[in-house]
Amino acid sequence: MSYADDIFIQTCRTILDSGTYDTDLPVRPRWADGTPAHTVKTFGVVNRYDLRREFPIMTLRRTYFKSCVDELLWIWQKKSNQIAHLSSHVWDAWADENGTIGKAYGYQLSVKHHYSDGDFDQVDRVLKDLRENPASRRMVTSLFNHADLHQMGLYPCAWSMTFNVTGHTLNAVLNQRSQDMLTASNWNVCQYAVLLHMMARSAGLEAGELLHVIADCHIYDRHVPIVEKLLTLEPRPAPRLLINPDKTDFYAFTPEDFQLEGYDPHPLSEKIEVAI
Repeated sequence: MSYADDIFIQTCRTILDSGTYDTDLPVRPRWADGTPAHTVKTFGVVNRYDLRREFPIMTLRRTYFKSCVDELLWIWQKKSNQIAHLSSHVWDAWADENGTIGKAYGYQLSVKHHYSDGDFDQVDRVLKDLRENPASRRMVTSLFNHADLHQMGLYPCAWSMTFNVTGHTLNAVLNQRSQDMLTASNWNVCQYAVLLHMMARSAGLEAGELLHVIADCHIYDRHVPIVEKLLTLEPRPAPRLLINPDKTDFYAFTPEDFQLEGYDPHPLSEKIEVAI
């Protein structure tokens, strides 16, 4: 079975069996009909994915891998906040009248900062250190800029990455303040697994462990029946990730350079409503 399925099952079972509902609290998210979108949650979930073992994509339901990679490249490679630069429509609900999501996500990675050895944005700083100073313990990126939060379409959920080289292996910690288990859980894991592979390839390293730390891990009230159904399914084997062997430049990768061999997820007939 896919290890990502195993983690999803264990986490959702914990939330549903012993989680805390926020139905007695005022909440920001709303369903399309205006009803408050409440959740059942657990705090402080930590998961480890060894990318040398398998690619961590679920089979209990399809994770739309191409769109997932496209959004990752939109944020980390294009460093864009314009939804016109994105192939999917996942950000349309948070766009402003100018077609941007404000000073969020890719915008934060595009800003140059002054260091003792020059000016770099956060991505280029990490790429430089991976190549020239792999023993560094300062390879950290952050999208959570308090000065710009009021100008963001949505506060960043997956907001921080810490990269660490151990021997010839690149590992990373992904910090996430909020995780919607049904709509985005595996989406984020797949994205940052691909990012770790890209960073490793660009530095001549092997992608190792992705440690995923989630503060508020929740299931929305209207998603509970769908999650319960998914938990009755039999997980299928994880697919194999194929990466174009000719690409080593971080900025040269395209979604077509990443393929899944043998991906056979269960179909999902229910429409998943997204809380805004």
